[in-house]
Amino acid sequence: MAGSTPASATANAAPIAVPGSGDIRRKRSSLLADSWRRFRRHKLAVASLVILGLMILLVLLGPLLWKVAINEIDFSARLKGPMPGHPFGTDDLGQDIFARMLYGGRISLAVGLAAMAMAITVGVTIGAIAGISRGPVDAALMWFTDLFLSLPQLPLLLLLIYLFRDALKGVFGPEVGVFLLIVFVIGCFRWMPVARLVRAQFFSLREKEFVEAARALGASTTRQVVRHILPNALGPVIVAGTNDVAAAIIAESTLSFLGHGFPPDIPTWGRILYDSKEYLDIATYWALFPGAAIFLAVLAINFIGDGLRDALDPRDVL
Repeated sequence: MAGSTPASATANAAPIAVPGSGDIRRKRSSLLADSWRRFRRHKLAVASLVILGLMILLVLLGPLLWKVAINEIDFSARLKGPMPGHPFGTDDLGQDIFARMLYGGRISLAVGLAAMAMAITVGVTIGAIAGISRGPVDAALMWFTDLFLSLPQLPLLLLLIYLFRDALKGVFGPEVGVFLLIVFVIGCFRWMPVARLVRAQFFSLREKEFVEAARALGASTTRQVVRHILPNALGPVIVAGTNDVAAAIIAESTLSFLGHGFPPDIPTWGRILYDSKEYLDIATYWALFPGAAIFLAVLAINFIGDGLRDALDPRDVL
């Protein structure tokens, strides 16, 4: 019959392939594999990742293997250089520097990670609101960000710690109280670059075709941000986060070295440096080991950040 469709034509018609969740998972897996491949080409980043991983394992597992108390006093062994019983030497009270560094490394690295998490959270929130908004909201948030950028950070850090340290120590205890205060004050002065970075990413991404398509399909502003814009803006944010970890470790070490960080019985790397400053002429090793630990950790984190930048943004690779 004219106009009818032959059965053979219907039978031979190729089925239309609909992308499923498996295809999406394979695509994501391919993107992760490509990023890992680009990261591995950055030899310094890979070496830094190994070094930082070993440092983290050492400070986490070291106190379980090295059974020397951090506050064990032995005046007969005071100011002794590295030797079999004390591989990093002893301080002016005969305390083992290696044991104190293992304990303090956990605090120094935890301060860096916690301050980074706070800075990323605040920076992403403010940057996302500014980037998706227009007009007075964006202008007000950027004015607020510029205000914080213009403040002298170190004097304000010292002032906030001086004002609130005793109150928080009384509520949470000496270790937790000082930890929360230092994380808070460092995080308060590290979110601004993240906010500016996220805002710039949002300005670039919100005009992309896939965002406009979602907007045309009726997606709400929240859905556009959470499902389409923010995931594509996370690459630079991750790189900025590594820089924040390194900056927070340096800030904590600076505060401790100035005597406004953790108390003497809580030996962070910066605090050990502070305790050694009176003996630099006769016990150089006392400052050498914590200084080297801070240097290696910060250098490794910065190289990892460089590798992540190249891996997550291949357009920067020549």
